[in-house]
Amino acid sequence: MPPTTLLILTHLLVETIFILRVLTRPHREPTSRVAWIVVILTLPAVGIILYVLFGETTIGKKQAARMKTVFMALPSIPTGAEVEVETQIPERYRPLFHLGASVSGFQPVSGNQAILMKDSNASIDHMVADIEAAKDHIHLLFYIWLEDNNGIKIAEALQRAAKRGVRCRALVDGLGSRAFIRSSQWRRMRSAGVNVATALPIGNPLARVLTGRIDLRNHRKILVIDGDLTYCGSQNCADPEFRVKPKYAPWVDVMFRLQGPVARQNLKLFASDWTAYTGENLDNLITEPFAAATPGFSAQVIGTGPTFRDSAMPEIFTALVHAAQHRLIISTPYYVPNEPLQSALEAAALRGVDITLIFPERNDSFVVGAASRSYYADLLQAGVRIHEYRGGLLHSKTLTLDGEVSLIGSANMDRRSFDLNYENNILLYDPKTTASLIERQTQYLGQSKEITQDDVAAWSVAIRLRNNAVAAMGPIL
Repeated sequence: MPPTTLLILTHLLVETIFILRVLTRPHREPTSRVAWIVVILTLPAVGIILYVLFGETTIGKKQAARMKTVFMALPSIPTGAEVEVETQIPERYRPLFHLGASVSGFQPVSGNQAILMKDSNASIDHMVADIEAAKDHIHLLFYIWLEDNNGIKIAEALQRAAKRGVRCRALVDGLGSRAFIRSSQWRRMRSAGVNVATALPIGNPLARVLTGRIDLRNHRKILVIDGDLTYCGSQNCADPEFRVKPKYAPWVDVMFRLQGPVARQNLKLFASDWTAYTGENLDNLITEPFAAATPGFSAQVIGTGPTFRDSAMPEIFTALVHAAQHRLIISTPYYVPNEPLQSALEAAALRGVDITLIFPERNDSFVVGAASRSYYADLLQAGVRIHEYRGGLLHSKTLTLDGEVSLIGSANMDRRSFDLNYENNILLYDPKTTASLIERQTQYLGQSKEITQDDVAAWSVAIRLRNNAVAAMGPIL
């Protein structure tokens, strides 16, 4: 047999093996299977390499098994500090919290209070003040931590806390914070007594490819102080000027400072990551008795990721959309939905719900920006209102439902947050807190341009082709 023929047959055999893998891999949407088959068939050799690098949603069998084992072994959070939650949450919203509890096991707890931070710099200043006031322990997790003004403020505050005897633990993502891990501040923190660790470390990139996808990341943003104070939102530990991508600045984020039992849930979520990567047991902190119950709203933490239930995050978003009866406002920097979520938004608008979506006008990801705009025409036709924010890169991930329910956290409405990244969100029922978030969303609208059907119709054929072509690859983005 001629060498050329043998090479072709070998390539066809390898392609067939990978296509069979695409077809038999569990938890894969049909559109995703089709997209990967197209890539493998139309990009000889390159398509196979791309699938090896990005086709499998796994952090490695050993690490995945350890993450699951650690999370399942964590103790239950003590009960008794909260009042009867079912009486606080209206009946029509209770299924949403039941769904949230099915993801990572956290039931809604009452007795919580929240303050919406004014802006990114104010968030950091409040974090520093709370770190300075910490009495026993501090736990911090960021996807991105930069050695800039705000990054150094937090690092130095942790060093001071550690030196006065507060137990400090800081965990960062191995890719998002790779420069900070190599910085002098990281070394100073360790020298000062701050326990530091890396989630999903890169190590040798070539070896990493053999054990799991390198782009599966820990995208969470968590700060917990003394077990009853926590921060949750979209903000990384960085200046709003975000010097790694300055041309899109300022980064516009949202952050809540919360006190109450929900902080203990964030601590348990942190502990699941920390113990998996360091082996240190934090059970005693999780099971510490609560102080006396205080009045406050009901909330729950929803932690998602590739070692949690498949499609959990899009299920949460879709359920919230279906629950809307009057008004739904959503801001997200990255919108690449799955079909159920897109259909839910269109159906909700068609049944009369006032839906407003706020996206950044300039997206730091050209690919995601193009894919997002491919959905505009159908959304607008259904009656969804779309606004593009012009005051920087709108990085806030917010959802308000009928003026009473809010969802905040790290998850975007795209395939990365749906399938690839570890995320943390808080779902809460409280008209007062939700009103403060709606006020912030209204400020975003004041700096935005509304996109109309005429605007979309005016796009050139080339722009439409580009957007739709990119969106066709949405299932594998």
